Amino acid sequence: MRRHELTDAQWRAVEPLLPANGRPGGQWSDHRTVVNGVLFRTRTGVPWPDLPERYGPWQTVYERHRRWSADGTWQRILSELQIEADAGDPDGALARELEREWAVNIDSTSCRAHQHAAGARHRPPRDFPEKGAGHVWRPMGGRRWGARGVD
Repeated sequence: MRRHELTDAQWRAVEPLLPANGRPGGQWSDHRTVVNGVLFRTRTGVPWPDLPERYGPWQTVYERHRRWSADGTWQRILSELQIEADAGDPDGALARELEREWAVNIDSTSCRAHQHAAGARHRPPRDFPEKGAGHVWRPMGGRRWGARGVD
C-alpha cells in the first residue's frame, strides 16, 4: 500500500457503496485501482494525464470519476462515511437506525485587500497636473513640496 491509497479496512468500508460492474457487455476495471487513482489526483493536484501508470489509463480514472460525480456515487460514499464517523460505530448500524444528519458550519475568513486589488478607479492625484501640462510638482520628502528642477 502506498501513501495516497486506501488501506484494506478503508476499502472494506467503501467497496459496498460503489456501483455494480458497468453496463451490460463490458466489464469495468478494478474499482480499487480507480478509487486510489482519484485519491492520488485529489491529494496531489496533478493533471489527469500525469496520473501514474499504476492506476491504469488516466482516461479510465477520469471517466469513472466524472461518471460517479454525476450519478451521486461520491456524495453517497461521503454521506455514509460521515454517518459512521458521527455515530462512532465502525459499521454504522447505530447511525443508520437513528438516520442522523450532518450539519456543516463553514467559517469564512476575510482578508483586507489593497484598494488597487479591489477594482478601485485609478485617477491621478489632484496635486499633479495631467501629463504634458507644463510644470510638475512632486513630493520632496516629509511635508515639503518643491518643483522639479527648482532649488
